[in-house]
Amino acid sequence: MIKMKPITQFLKTIIILLLFQLSTTSQSSHRKPPPLPILPIPKSRQISWQIAEMALFLHFGTNTFTDSEWGTGHVDPSIFNPKLLNATQWVTVAKDFGFKRVVLTAKHHDGFCLWPSKYTDYSVKSSPWRNGVGDIVAELAEAARNGGLELGLYLSPWDRHEHCYGKTLEYNEYYMGQMTELLTRYGEIKYVFLDGAKGDGEKDMEYFFDDWFSLVHQLQPGASIFSDVGPDTRWVGNENGVAGSTCWSLFNHSGIKIGGYSDARYSAEGDAFGEDWVPAECDVSIRTGWFWHASEKPKSAMTLLDLYYKSVGRNCPLLLNVPPNSSGLISDEDIHVLKEFSELRNSIFSHNLAKFALLSASSTRGDPNDSQFSSKNVIEEGLYTYWAPDQGQQSDWTLYLEFQQVITFNVLELQEPIQMGQRIIEFHLDMLDENGTWQHVVNGTTVGYRRLLLFPTVKSHLLRFVIDKSKVFPLISHLGIYMDSYSVPQHVSDDTHTKSKFINNLVFRRTAYNQSQSASI
Repeated sequence: MIKMKPITQFLKTIIILLLFQLSTTSQSSHRKPPPLPILPIPKSRQISWQIAEMALFLHFGTNTFTDSEWGTGHVDPSIFNPKLLNATQWVTVAKDFGFKRVVLTAKHHDGFCLWPSKYTDYSVKSSPWRNGVGDIVAELAEAARNGGLELGLYLSPWDRHEHCYGKTLEYNEYYMGQMTELLTRYGEIKYVFLDGAKGDGEKDMEYFFDDWFSLVHQLQPGASIFSDVGPDTRWVGNENGVAGSTCWSLFNHSGIKIGGYSDARYSAEGDAFGEDWVPAECDVSIRTGWFWHASEKPKSAMTLLDLYYKSVGRNCPLLLNVPPNSSGLISDEDIHVLKEFSELRNSIFSHNLAKFALLSASSTRGDPNDSQFSSKNVIEEGLYTYWAPDQGQQSDWTLYLEFQQVITFNVLELQEPIQMGQRIIEFHLDMLDENGTWQHVVNGTTVGYRRLLLFPTVKSHLLRFVIDKSKVFPLISHLGIYMDSYSVPQHVSDDTHTKSKFINNLVFRRTAYNQSQSASI
């Protein structure tokens, strides 16, 4: 009889080895999960607001007909009669030239309402326009829906017409009543603009901002609220359309009073140690004034392009005011400038040279053969794919871009996946010269949703992007290399003094904030 025991033992050994190999293979094939976000992080409505990048502000009202900026509140409504008003034209202009949202001054400081409010007769219903039965907010809301644009509304807290202004309880009820009308009559509202503007010597008035904010988010959960200090987006601290070269979306708004805040630098730069996610917005008018004036001319397309670099290119959406004229249309000369501005942007940013590069990184999170966190993700569009370095690498996180031939360029574009928090503190770009030596090209502080750096034109076939300092290991969702043949860069980057001063001030700001719990840092 043949003995089977050795064969049986051998088969058992083979089976055990196979099972062990399958087990280890299965374990090693498990994907590395995404890293933890660094708090604070944006809400979904804030991400939606930031992605839009540019909005068209429409200042329109009785001021348009009186050649004024701040109306008295006592102008006869009969003056308001924009006979050619066409909200579809406003939306078409915005859409054709790259704006994703339109924002209307439903009520400015004079108290005149562009919708037939039930709480006052000082509105379009007392004007000859549309025989007193028109509703500009309704017409714009319909045009925006048809055009696929988001709608935002500005409702001025300061009201120079309403008799109850100055009576705290009565006026807050009045204001919330009007806000409810605007947020329940016209479909989805994606943005609400409030401010603390008020002239000297006006009546004292306490605004119940917390009640207003709660009402807005209750009636329109997807709407981002703008004010001097948030809650969803903050003022950049000037009306020039320019953000700080360092610009954090992080901020501390506790203890800061809307309308009484004066630290323009803090608004422009934000706070690396901020406990709230309150990104800045840059607002500026295409003309000198905010309302249309026949004597004023629009800024040039090149001026708007420069503002684009200093707003959108510094982590801040651009709210560009383009006021309709007294006929109710956006003026032809403004349209011409917007068209040129759009053509300039398309010419520059439609050709990302980085797409033609061979990309590599100093390290990659997880399996290097897995594309989940690969360096190649940085040439993809969107926030939700990104390069992540190995968590063990503590500094000098680097991306290399190698081209088959020499390229000519003068713009660097960067993007962080902001849903994971804002991380990067300091970075620089190098290039390899014809002698095989690394040469410095440009450096900067902070990235956020989008960073654009313009510098003197250079040529190279090999680039090295280095993140020098980061709150935790950095993440990059997009990197672009472009050639801007139109702009003349004013400077290469943040100078060394500014950079070192910025880094040194980080600790000082945190200490000062903890001591004072105020914005006076």
